[in-house]
Amino acid sequence: MSRKSLKNTKRIVIKLGTNTLTNKDGSLDLKYLQSIASQVSELKKQGKDIIIVTSGAIGSGCSELGIKEKLRDINMRQVAAAVGQSSLIESYKKIFSKYNLKVAQILLTYEAFSNRKIYLNLRNSINTLLKLDIIPVINENDPISPHEIATTFGDNDKLSVLVASKMEADLLVMLTDVDGLYDKNPQNNKDAKLIKTVDKIDSKIERIAGQTKSLRGLGGMRTKIDAAKVAMNSGCGMVIVNGRIKNVLVNLIKGKDIGTIFISENKLSNKQRWILYAKSEGKIIVDAGAKKALLNKKSLLASGIKNIEGNFKSKDIVEINDFAKGLSNYSSRDLKKIKGKKSDQIKKILKKDAKEVILREDMVFS
Repeated sequence: MSRKSLKNTKRIVIKLGTNTLTNKDGSLDLKYLQSIASQVSELKKQGKDIIIVTSGAIGSGCSELGIKEKLRDINMRQVAAAVGQSSLIESYKKIFSKYNLKVAQILLTYEAFSNRKIYLNLRNSINTLLKLDIIPVINENDPISPHEIATTFGDNDKLSVLVASKMEADLLVMLTDVDGLYDKNPQNNKDAKLIKTVDKIDSKIERIAGQTKSLRGLGGMRTKIDAAKVAMNSGCGMVIVNGRIKNVLVNLIKGKDIGTIFISENKLSNKQRWILYAKSEGKIIVDAGAKKALLNKKSLLASGIKNIEGNFKSKDIVEINDFAKGLSNYSSRDLKKIKGKKSDQIKKILKKDAKEVILREDMVFS
């Protein structure tokens, strides 16, 4: 993928960060949202499928509740999100309808990407909406996410790339309040230079990403680089760009040299992406011989297992040491009984024929 090839992208996920979407007082910037709707309308005319991942619910809720200070209490953030979500989607609906665009709200938690059945239903729902020419507007379901709200999705950076990778998007555009990734922190260094293209995330890129948090959102460049890793592993292009640039989306797709583009030729299958980025329910510790066999594209057998951590069911996602993840064919309870055992011993213990603990095709190296 190159900047010139962006015009050929079919499915685009657009992530709108808190600072980009809201005014300084935290209220929704309706004029800006209208400019986004206008650009989305133009992209739709070009035959693009558009999915929007939006922030702003907590800020909208704070504005309606008259709260001016930054909320740190989880319960109050949940309350603000519950109040703000309805007004946020109503604003999307009202403004996008001016361009004859229909929107549908989808609220997600991390569980939607970890449970295979829920994930497949989600994917089918989003694909159906796109076929009906309806734009999915996705946000984290903050009121029922006491853990994710503060740490997991990071101002929806992680959420947006999970949506992009699992919906097999061609491009993820992160609209933010900075021009892109710089070679040093531009807030502290006037001579900082914008990095236009990244084709590999190495220690240098991770180091310069920094840990700066935004004023009203939870995301920073660190979470965006983490998201870029996921996108690149999925074969999905990603751009970090200043959302306040005039006609930013239209100009970006035309190939204009703005923002930082992350390029990768890697392409994991849909199932591999699900396994790699789903939440692990436990861990299997294997010996050196088993690790060597797995690296040589063999399935995992019980004889090579040293220990089991956590409680999980059959068909749950588990980690394998610190180098892989996979779909376990046994529960943790059964694995504790058969770890280190041969096939004939397993049959006697479990009263059924032995099988591979994790099939090679159900395993991804992390």
